[in-house]
Amino acid sequence: MNLYHCLIDLKHDAKALSFSKALDDWMAHLQRAGAIENWRLLRRKLNLASDGHRDFLLEIEVRDLAQLDQAFRVSGAQDEDVAALHRAVHDHVAQAEFGLYRPFPDPERSERMALI
Repeated sequence: MNLYHCLIDLKHDAKALSFSKALDDWMAHLQRAGAIENWRLLRRKLNLASDGHRDFLLEIEVRDLAQLDQAFRVSGAQDEDVAALHRAVHDHVAQAEFGLYRPFPDPERSERMALI
């Protein structure tokens, strides 16, 4: 399982619950399309975070890079419904930073290290 994470700050006039609903609609669409496995949205608590952290953390689980690529293809589809779902989320976002993580040690590397 790979974890694609997004650190997100909303625009000053954006409503957090509206963002959450739009994100739920978008992620549900990606799940129905088989483009992601699971996801969750977390919000910073009591403002306890370093300057590099954002207000929201979105974690998206994908099986592998092929599934992540599928999620990007679904996102880029020339379809008005997809565009509306995508826009509903991104209209709330002021800033976002992304990263892709994998389990460590992962099975491929563990097996290779066992051979040494």
